[in-house]
This record gives sequence, structure tokens and C-alpha cells, in this order.
Amino acid sequence: MRRLTSAIVAGLMAFAGLGVAASASAQADTGAEYVALGDSYASGVGAAPYDASSGDCKRSPNSYPRLYAAAHPKYALKDVTCSGATMADVRNNQLSALSEKTSLVTLTVGGNDAQFSSVVQACLTQSDSYCATATNWMSSYARNQMVTELAVLYKDIKTRAPKALVLVLGYPRALASTGSCGQIDLSAAKRTSMNGMADALAEGTQAAAKSASVYFIDMRSQFDGHGACGADPWINGVDLSRQAEIFHPNAAGYTKGYAARLSSVWG
Repeated sequence: MRRLTSAIVAGLMAFAGLGVAASASAQADTGAEYVALGDSYASGVGAAPYDASSGDCKRSPNSYPRLYAAAHPKYALKDVTCSGATMADVRNNQLSALSEKTSLVTLTVGGNDAQFSSVVQACLTQSDSYCATATNWMSSYARNQMVTELAVLYKDIKTRAPKALVLVLGYPRALASTGSCGQIDLSAAKRTSMNGMADALAEGTQAAAKSASVYFIDMRSQFDGHGACGADPWINGVDLSRQAEIFHPNAAGYTKGYAARLSSVWG
């Protein structure tokens, strides 16, 4: 995600399309193509180093698609994730990687469409009330317009990869309720506002997944007790020298959070 991004979101798992899941499982036994789509949470921002050949997309070997593929060699990974990607970016620049040969698709996207980088920047630099207004505005978007936009994208993915199991991984709540965030701290009110937006995004993403009959994997419970600024963070706090990584998972977040949750859901 762009600049000070903390797209924190998830939802309950939407159990739909079981026939598609069974088809993907059968293909996995004989070798399968895995296409990873999405934004910085999918590309591994926050867990450097990054693959130099990926440029500004900042794809890390510690990303959850690469960790999962390394642990499941039956899959041949096509990683087209890119930091900063919006839904439009995924459609225009990433969906071409899909085909009828694709067996598994993972996706994390939506935070940049919710302009969360601007929201985080506002909460880091402005008043409690300004932060609340910004998060409330984006929460309304998440519960309404975003639902339709995500559902259309998910359906586009299914059209291009009709035999694939589509797994949508959400964002965790980024912030612990207590503890120092580093160079710029956040009040309890601001943390509540930002984590409240996470729940709104979760509800919207869950609704979109249900509408499009794809699976949504909730990351909030997986990261419980491991938010940024807490005692055992799996998410980076505020380091102004590494702004792109603020409120993104660290290596533990991708390994113990995302990759572990993905493996628990899909073998």
C-alpha cells in the first residue's frame, strides 16, 4: 500500500462454491498453478528484503504467497502482487496471469481503494476528532460501495480462472490497544477509530465474498494479541525512516499470521 498504509480488515469466512474447491483439490494432487494477486499485504511489504526485480511492487520472499508456495511445492507460483495496488490495478495489471490452468488464487486488496493511507496519515498527525471523521467516512464506503466493487472483481477472477479455488485473505486489526507506537504515538481514541474501521471493512469484504461465492479468510483473530505497538507485535509500528512499512506485517506476521492461517484453511 502507498505511504503510511495500514489497511486493516477481515471478515468471517464465506463458505460458498464447494464444488470449485473440490475441483481445485483434485488438480493440486497432480501439479497446479497458483496465482497470487493483490496489494502490499500480499506482496510482503514490511518484511524486507524485497526482490530487486520486482521494483516498486516490493515483493518479498517472506510474503504469504511465497511462504505458502515454498511449503507446498505441488503449486507453481505466479506472483503478480504489487505494493499500492487498487482493485483497478489488479484488474488492469494482474488478472492477465490467470487462465483455465489456474488451480488456486489468493488475493488481498481493497485497502488502497478505501484510501487508508490517507486515513492513517490523518490519524497520526491530526486530532482525535479528525481521525474519527476520516475513519467513519471510509467505514461508510466499506459497507456500501466497496461491497459491489469487490464482488465484481471476484467474479472477474472466476471468469478468467473457472477451475480455480479463490481465497480472499483480509487485513488484521493493525493496532494493539496499549503500548508505544514509536516516533508518533496514537491515543486510545484513535486506535479505537482505526480498529473500528477494520471491522467495517471486514463486514464489507465478507458481504462481497458471499455475493461472488468465494472464500474469505478472516485475519483478525489470527493477529489477536499481536498488533502494532503491543508487547508481541506481528505488525510494524511507526518508523519514519521506513514509512512504506508502517502498520504492515513483519516477518512473524507473514509467517505466523498469514501463511499459518492460509495453511490451516487450505492444507
